[in-house]
Amino acid sequence: MKTILVKPIITEKNTAVQELLNQYSFEVSRNSNKIEIARAVEKKFNVRVTNVNTLVQKGKKKSQMTKKGRFEGYRSDRKKAIVTLHKEDKIDFLGNVE
Repeated sequence: MKTILVKPIITEKNTAVQELLNQYSFEVSRNSNKIEIARAVEKKFNVRVTNVNTLVQKGKKKSQMTKKGRFEGYRSDRKKAIVTLHKEDKIDFLGNVE
């Protein structure tokens, strides 16, 4: 069985969107589709998914100087999913942190 949900993306912007629009962002595997993502979120968090939007972020070009010279490469590509939940459902990533 492949892992579909890699990790949730928790940033300041995503936290604001969670409160206003009830949308949550996840990093997902590159070969997963919207139906698999929706089922995985529903199963893991016991919520109702109404919509899933996906996007692929291309990796940035990075360079590094070493003793042997300049080394250039790219970061790996990432696939993100923005999941909209039913208006009555919520996901609590942090639990009861005090």
